[in-house]
Amino acid sequence: MRIQALGHVVLRVTDRARAEKFYNGVLGLPICARNDEDGKKMAFFTLGNHHDFAVMEVSGEGSAQGDSAVGLHHVAFKIGSHIDALREAKAKLEAAGLTLHPVDHEVTKSLYFKDPDGNGIEVYVDVSDAWRQDPQRVAQGVPMEL
Repeated sequence: MRIQALGHVVLRVTDRARAEKFYNGVLGLPICARNDEDGKKMAFFTLGNHHDFAVMEVSGEGSAQGDSAVGLHHVAFKIGSHIDALREAKAKLEAAGLTLHPVDHEVTKSLYFKDPDGNGIEVYVDVSDAWRQDPQRVAQGVPMEL
């Protein structure tokens, strides 16, 4: 077996409608389908495949939060290959009231923030292919000004 690509990511959220407003309205992910059957409330988003990302509404009871909790740390979305795309995203996300944490990973420049349910989100631009010569270069990260 050889994994060929990441198929999709599904996040658990406490309010599907609120998540749709965030992921579609703020981040611009197109909604391609919804599921309201058998007690499931899901929304599916596409970036050109049948679906690349989805949210599933859950009660939120018994959830563990915090930096040391097990589970998903963040989902990363590539938004371009030039720093101007990241600056535009910064302005839009700040206008939406989000607290941003810019990080320079050398091969990417990133903005980290939380969705309305506290899930970690990263938007990034690819700025270097140095990792092709030295794969260890992807394992860097320092705060940056943007």
